[in-house]
Amino acid sequence: MSRLLRCPSSSGSRAAAVSRRGGRPAAWQAGTVYRERPAGVIDGAVLWASESRPDAPPTRVLPDGCLDLLWSSRAGLLVAGPDRTAQLSVSTPGERWRGVRLPPGVGPAVFGVPADELRDRRVPLDALWGRAAVRLAEQLGASPTAAALAAVAAVRLARGGGVDPLGPRAAEMLAAGATVTATAAEVGLGPRALHRRSQALFGYGPKTLARILRLHRALALARRGVGLAEVAARAGYADQAHLTRDVRDLAGVPPTTLLAR
Repeated sequence: MSRLLRCPSSSGSRAAAVSRRGGRPAAWQAGTVYRERPAGVIDGAVLWASESRPDAPPTRVLPDGCLDLLWSSRAGLLVAGPDRTAQLSVSTPGERWRGVRLPPGVGPAVFGVPADELRDRRVPLDALWGRAAVRLAEQLGASPTAAALAAVAAVRLARGGGVDPLGPRAAEMLAAGATVTATAAEVGLGPRALHRRSQALFGYGPKTLARILRLHRALALARRGVGLAEVAARAGYADQAHLTRDVRDLAGVPPTTLLAR
């Protein structure tokens, strides 16, 4: 049985910024205090908390294939859908955030909607859960913890029948560098059927998810001190120029700029 892919980490002293619409931790951040740890109750999920400082600069939020259940001291309960490209976010000074970041393929069973309906969106939770979200906000109180949000997500996941096993199988293969054709064959689907199922599970087709996962694979190697030419070869790019183009397309800046933050 495939394990759920863990969402990319925002490790070390890098802080998280969130957009005025609500957002998720960035791959690199400045101007906020940020903490994260494994959720435990959902395999591959991550608990995180942040508080913005005055004059925090805009932050580049990278796509990661994940969905988040969030609480903001300003905006209340929100859902962050899967992004296709990086977004610049601006945090409000002193704003506090708590969240659980769900690994690829888990969000639809938690939120009760296909992931592509949330793609590139931040929506109030009550838009999805109605009165249940209002009651949840009352139960959680004025300052819920990330662990409390994860517990809610775990209950909803169980009620929704659990994770579609296609999600972790496909995500695991794509994260390891498998082609879309090989992934489709492994899970017993044709490429078109895999694309359709992936839209609902991840918010985009397998080719886009593979590019996003490859981006994070490359960044993880580069942050360990591997040179960009070797990063390109090991992460599955044709060459360093291909790496640079792909990172720029997804992140909006070249790798050297991204890694300098």
